[in-house]
Amino acid sequence: MSDDNDIIRGSGNVFRDLGHPDADKEQLRALLAARIISVLDERNLTGRAAQEETGIAAADFSRIRKANLGRFTIDRLMTILAGLGQEVEVRVDIHARRHPPTRAELHA
Repeated sequence: MSDDNDIIRGSGNVFRDLGHPDADKEQLRALLAARIISVLDERNLTGRAAQEETGIAAADFSRIRKANLGRFTIDRLMTILAGLGQEVEVRVDIHARRHPPTRAELHA
């Protein structure tokens, strides 16, 4: 029996925990977008200044800041980071997927 004080540990990927079908892709896009925002903040770049530096539309930087990532591919986000002088290193580990337990299994 569970009560409201039970701690449920996440998988480390909020998109997977929420049941998104492309959770790993969404997590990567969110991480890349967060890094773009971090670079903009560290360098005090406005969308227009970032546009001048990268050639990427200021509106795209606004969308990224608002986490409106629907139109951004992983490749495009990596290209934006490169335009901001960032080097993206990708490491791929392939293993059998372990599905997180269902809510019923967590409370059994």
